Amino acid sequence: MDECVKKWFTQCRDEGISTSGQMVQRKAEDFAKEHGHGEHFKDSNGWLESFKNRHKIIFHKLCGESAFVPESVCEEWIKYIPALVRGCEPKNIFNADATGLFYQCLPEKNVMFKDEDCRGGKQSKCQHFF
Repeated sequence: MDECVKKWFTQCRDEGISTSGQMVQRKAEDFAKEHGHGEHFKDSNGWLESFKNRHKIIFHKLCGESAFVPESVCEEWIKYIPALVRGCEPKNIFNADATGLFYQCLPEKNVMFKDEDCRGGKQSKCQHFF
């Protein structure tokens, strides 16, 4: 299970997908259930700390706007828009790029490999939390 979580985490990092400690814990819980260890696995903070230490992962304060959404992701989502707005009146459809929506917003801190470079912003503003 540990290797599954590490592989998932590595794939997220390779794709530039922000992950939090809580997301890693939930994914570990999902993998534990998939592999029949759900009753015996606890995705505790202690487990997360041990996982981070084993794989040299740190918390990293996000800085700058380095991550952007790849055009391919946008093209994929555009296909779903008609189904998403079906049944909605045009007066109730809004442009969300300037909307302050904080429900399940991205975390302020990110989890990353210890030797990974800080992306975006000013390098001096990046802080690492061990």
